[in-house]
Amino acid sequence: MPTPDRPLRADAARNRASLLAAAEAEFAERGLAASVADIARRAGIGKGTVFRHFPTKEDLLAAVVLDRVDGLTALARRLATVADAGAALLEFLDAAASRQQQLDLSFLRDAGDLNDRLTESRGRLFEEITVLVERAQAAGALRADITATDVILLMCAPSHVVSFVPDAPPQLWRRYLGIIFDGLRPYGASPLPQPAPDAAPDPRLDQVGILPH
Repeated sequence: MPTPDRPLRADAARNRASLLAAAEAEFAERGLAASVADIARRAGIGKGTVFRHFPTKEDLLAAVVLDRVDGLTALARRLATVADAGAALLEFLDAAASRQQQLDLSFLRDAGDLNDRLTESRGRLFEEITVLVERAQAAGALRADITATDVILLMCAPSHVVSFVPDAPPQLWRRYLGIIFDGLRPYGASPLPQPAPDAAPDPRLDQVGILPH
């Protein structure tokens, strides 16, 4: 397994990425019933190779989820250096909604044993989102009464909304992201009727739509 002191070689990193992509697709199609054999077949490797990287299917599932969260964290960190802070926040929300739309991992709400393992990674992501929100507010692109918690809770809203539309066009979620982001802008905004939640979002997987690719 890779560690901060011992990163993966380039070829090993590619193989791991390919394995995680295959696992993500298989889990998305079959949920927790996905088998290691089918994941290995999709990845074009032997089952033994999978087990050398991940001793159990649960370890592989955890790696898929952590890879998604860490990918968003890296994106948020990169966007925090973009000059246009408002555009950076919009790009982040666009990416988060897009990646959630690509693969439905709603079955993960049943994978409760993973929740504790995600606490640290999710905390890093929330910190990076807070940076994006504060930069957008300082630039005047985001209304002052919006909090990072508000933004985190809205991340999965575009994909969630279109899940109720039969045969929805693939890009319909962008319509609702546009509506949401316009509501975040300061121009012509009315005072919000309720204060933001004091607590951070519920850490359960099914309560925070941050399981991007």
